[in-house]
Amino acid sequence: MKEYKVIQPKLGIRNRFEKMEVLLNQHAREGWIVKNIGEHWSSIILERDKNR
Repeated sequence: MKEYKVIQPKLGIRNRFEKMEVLLNQHAREGWIVKNIGEHWSSIILERDKNR
């Protein structure tokens, strides 16, 4: 079974790419996989196996 998580990143104007990379890597260490990134990075949908 899968579980999903929706996040709305607050990245600011400076270093947006670096902040996005840190955010995604942090969630990847927890087992999350990016399924979709909304237009203008407004939201990110993550997925992982619920019974890990």
